[in-house]
Amino acid sequence: MPDSPQTLDSLRQRIDEIDEALHDLIMQRAGVVHDIAIAKNDNLLAMRPGREATILRRLAARHSGAFPLPELTRIWRELIAGSTRMQAPFAVAVHAPDAQTDLWDLARDHYGSHTPMTPVAGPIQAIRAVHDGSAAVAVVPWPVESDIDPWWQVLVSDDPRTPRVVGSLPFVVTERHRDEPLALALAQLDTEPTGDDHALVAVEVTGDISRSRLKQLLEAVGLPPVAFWTRPARSAEDAAIHLVDVAGFVAPGDARLASLADRLDELSPHIRLIGGFATPITIGHRS
Repeated sequence: MPDSPQTLDSLRQRIDEIDEALHDLIMQRAGVVHDIAIAKNDNLLAMRPGREATILRRLAARHSGAFPLPELTRIWRELIAGSTRMQAPFAVAVHAPDAQTDLWDLARDHYGSHTPMTPVAGPIQAIRAVHDGSAAVAVVPWPVESDIDPWWQVLVSDDPRTPRVVGSLPFVVTERHRDEPLALALAQLDTEPTGDDHALVAVEVTGDISRSRLKQLLEAVGLPPVAFWTRPARSAEDAAIHLVDVAGFVAPGDARLASLADRLDELSPHIRLIGGFATPITIGHRS
């Protein structure tokens, strides 16, 4: 005889059983996170943007069925946020002037609905909050070419407390983000390779060099540029600073940076790796 159709009550009971199994696994996961915190035996920032990107990419690659992938990744972002706060204090300073909520919403989506967040009037204030330890992460606007006094120039610093770029937001790009400004996340961390990355390199030079020439030199040393932003020299004695988005992972002390400096020697270059980020996941089409 054919199986009798399942009743609504039996289906709902099965949902309850699955919910409890999911909850059990979340509690088990939290237990492992607790053990990791004990094994580390420190109070350092627990965030690992590279590993987080790898986790979300793996989930996106194996996902199937009708459940929407953006909602799945949002669930995991909340799990990651909760796990991060379990291990050490964690707060975020967000560029949100005049009640602007675009970057605030991106930060909430990425760092969790219950993570302490503070709105600040500008990128410099957000960076200062990380520098002085009142926040673990600063969320600031993506660079803009028309900005004559760009915030990112403060990252060209030898101060070891200067934050570095560690992420691009949103990491999961959907249709609803197509008209939103992108953001960068900064923290006092070194980035980790994920297999699909970008680096941000600041090239400070005295004298003139065209972008086309700089592009040639970057490509020659194995640092293929994706985008440029420039803060021009403000006087004859001042240096121009070029911020370059480079395809691929670049580690501190990378030999390619020294090679680039050698090729720019006549311009007294000051080259700094100011961070990097894992390439975001794109779901659907983005115009």
